[in-house]
Amino acid sequence: MAKLVVHVLDAAGLLSKHAHSANPFVEVHFDHQKQRTLTKHTHLHPYWNEKLLFNISDPKAFPDNTIDVVVYSERKSGHCPDFLGRVRISGMSVTLSEQDADFQRYPLDKRGLFSNVKGDIGIRMYVIHDHESTNKDKGVKTFHSIGAKRPPSVGTRMDFARTGLSVMTVKHLPIQMQSPEFALVETSPPLPARLQSGYSGKYKIISTYDMVEQMHFLYVNVVKAQDLPAMDISGRLDPYVEVKVGNYKGVTKYLEKNQNPIWKQSFAFPKEKLQANLLEVTVKDKDLVKDDFVGKVVFHIPEVPLRVPPDSPLAPQWYKLVDKEGIKAEGEVMLAVWMGTQADESFPDAWHSDAHSISHGNLANTRSKVYFSPKLYYLRAHVIEGQDLIPSDKSKPPPDAFVRIQFCNQGKVTRPSQMRVINPIWNEELMFVASDPFEDFIIITVEDRGTGEILGRVIIPSREIPQRIESTKLPDARWYNLHHPSIAQTEETEKKKEKFSSKIHVRLWIDSGYHVLDEPTHFSSDLQPSSKILRNNSIGVLDLGILSARNLLPMKNKEGRTTDAYCVAKYGNKWVRTRTLLDTLAPRWNEQYTWEVYDPCTVITIGVFDNAHTNGSKEDAKDQRIGKIRIRLSTLETDKIYTHSYPLLVLHPSGLKKHGELQLALRFTCTSWANMLTLYGKPLLPKMHYLQPIPVRHIELLRFQAMNIVAARLSRAEPPLPREAVEYILLDVDYHMFSLRRSKANFNRVMSLLSGATAIYRWFNDVCIWRNPNTTCLVHVLFLILVCYPELILPTIFLYLFVIGIWNYRFRPRYPPHLNTRLSQAEHVHPDELDEEFDSFPTTKHMDTVRMRYDRLRSVAGKMQTVVGDLATQVERAQAILGWRDPRATALFIIYSLMWAAFMYVTPFQVAAILIGLYILRHPRFRRNFPSVPVNFFKRLPSKADMMLL
Repeated sequence: MAKLVVHVLDAAGLLSKHAHSANPFVEVHFDHQKQRTLTKHTHLHPYWNEKLLFNISDPKAFPDNTIDVVVYSERKSGHCPDFLGRVRISGMSVTLSEQDADFQRYPLDKRGLFSNVKGDIGIRMYVIHDHESTNKDKGVKTFHSIGAKRPPSVGTRMDFARTGLSVMTVKHLPIQMQSPEFALVETSPPLPARLQSGYSGKYKIISTYDMVEQMHFLYVNVVKAQDLPAMDISGRLDPYVEVKVGNYKGVTKYLEKNQNPIWKQSFAFPKEKLQANLLEVTVKDKDLVKDDFVGKVVFHIPEVPLRVPPDSPLAPQWYKLVDKEGIKAEGEVMLAVWMGTQADESFPDAWHSDAHSISHGNLANTRSKVYFSPKLYYLRAHVIEGQDLIPSDKSKPPPDAFVRIQFCNQGKVTRPSQMRVINPIWNEELMFVASDPFEDFIIITVEDRGTGEILGRVIIPSREIPQRIESTKLPDARWYNLHHPSIAQTEETEKKKEKFSSKIHVRLWIDSGYHVLDEPTHFSSDLQPSSKILRNNSIGVLDLGILSARNLLPMKNKEGRTTDAYCVAKYGNKWVRTRTLLDTLAPRWNEQYTWEVYDPCTVITIGVFDNAHTNGSKEDAKDQRIGKIRIRLSTLETDKIYTHSYPLLVLHPSGLKKHGELQLALRFTCTSWANMLTLYGKPLLPKMHYLQPIPVRHIELLRFQAMNIVAARLSRAEPPLPREAVEYILLDVDYHMFSLRRSKANFNRVMSLLSGATAIYRWFNDVCIWRNPNTTCLVHVLFLILVCYPELILPTIFLYLFVIGIWNYRFRPRYPPHLNTRLSQAEHVHPDELDEEFDSFPTTKHMDTVRMRYDRLRSVAGKMQTVVGDLATQVERAQAILGWRDPRATALFIIYSLMWAAFMYVTPFQVAAILIGLYILRHPRFRRNFPSVPVNFFKRLPSKADMMLL
């Protein structure tokens, strides 16, 4: 029988519950078996070096089992032990031999939301068989090695922890380990761009389509035919062309009664799937019973010329038709046949052989396309007052009037006037989202809240509304005549001059100095204002290669098929959609797209979907979501190619599921270093957002309205980009609703940040109590030097920050950030928590009282979790300054620190202190409404919010 060996080595940095020491021991649970180590008394850094053996009853199910390692502190007899932390390890990560097993250090996890746990534990696990256990540990169930020698690497780690110099661990927080199944995997596809220039990881750009694997296709461009013979007795000919290579066959549309047809259709056959050496292009006549043969042209595929862009397109040529015996027939056809790659301009619109079962009507839904979002603006309406608002029944009291404004499926109302008078005053501003071109109308209606009577209405074309580019003077308000709806219905009465009319005083204008948010602010891909005049210059180019996917989840099992997968990527106002590859769980797209980058602190989003419109599905059928990923550009090094396989993770009510893996290639190329580095000191959004901020209560509603406009416009394109795909890319569903899982994750983020301050306090306390005399003496000497020479304090601090930044450069992240399932608390979430997270709002509970209290609790807790998450984001940004997560920001900061260090060395301390104090206390006249450069720099730094599974 196979046995599991759990080698418990030591623990470090444990947190005592009742005193400054603990009596720790380890208890291991596996497959209904429980064993424990000896107790180490009065020690927060215990050392056990004990092996615990467990029987493996079912080796096949072993990878699905979990090993629970729990650390307790023993108390007096009769008392339950104190919980010090635990680790859950999947059987999948256990090695099958002792030689391959290494000691791993695991940070201890909490048992509950309010548990206070610190430290880590060193464990080695492996599997042995009966003959190995007999030879090595015969008759021994638990081996206690008291005087055994420690492994050198681990012993060094423990000795260092005991010296009191553990303040250096503040710079390297424990990495949130997650299951290898959900981890990011680096790949090495054969990309043309990967001509390495040295060991630096930088690559040369050798072509415009170099971020994907080259796929060769046989292209056939059928242009037209002429002088075709009549095949029917009536002299009628309904011609079409059939292009055949082996078992693959594609046909053009047939044209009725046309002996000189024009098709202009292209066909693409992948070279790797060619089943014959002959290409047959046959012209046929469409008939009710059997199509008639008109003529054909045969090509030998090995003799087809090769064309690679930027070569000009191959010119079509006329070919004489021959009959089935190869004898010259009547008519000729114009064709172009060549061998090319996916970089060919005919590739997006060509008929592909893998879509042979798709009808011509659905073929457009499988092609790759590029879309652009409409240009969005904010439309503002300042409703000031009304005049002579008299109800139809003059015997009634003055109306309780309010104003309703309808624009482009958006409706908003003002509050009723404070007094019931015929000349009410509202003085209220309403905001809407408008799109270019301005073809919609603004409908302003004044209503009586008491009777529901419409007191008047005016319709204003949006194209007549003036635009305001910056915070210039507002346009003048206008008085508009209000017409009764019954009067406005007929043209005759419209032409009559009214002697009396109610009026409304309104100021309307379009703000083009704002950026209209159509996606979450923290995941925004575009920060440019609506006005083209105010936009920044491009600072670089982003190249994205969508290579392939594998292990996708079958989405069409009920139809006897697998998945018809395609990808959608969005950055800025540009959307791209790859072609749909039919009935495969491992599609290979190898398509490359390019965006201009105007701000590095932006995010690109890529989603994978299953196409529901490939085989005559219903029009209301929706494409199913497979997964999406987000990548922040500021975390990428310039001119470096990142090739990784990203797991597509989706949280379901039943738990976290992996829907497959998406392989991408990314490259961010900077074209203007000066402009890019300058952006780190500028505001993140256009300055109108700071001079005249939009009220917070309006932002989410306006973003939802902007998303609806974008989705509606793109769904009307040809082929349409489905609305459900646009919503999935732009929205984070229920992000502001309460989730116990997200609350735990945000709380743990805050606690992990506070652990750094706790470590510094413990180190300072160790210095005070002379735990390590050498360290304490060194601190005393440093303290005396700084007291005697106070001008060295600030230079030393900035120089120390510079040294830390240079030191951490070796440990900088080498890969883009990705969803961290352990950070998101998604791997082992309790089913009850998921049931609460996926519960609808309002809840579906039956009892009214429970529903009311439950919804109130979730609403309040959702706001609390957002605040905690924002707090964690701010503190993580501070950590990212020297963490090289954003290499440009860290480089700027450490260079700035070095400059300050040099400046402070040559400047008297008293002078510098006076200058800084006067600057901080400067008069408001010398202040600006914009955020300061340090604040702008700080807001651009990345955080672990990019790695959160939302």
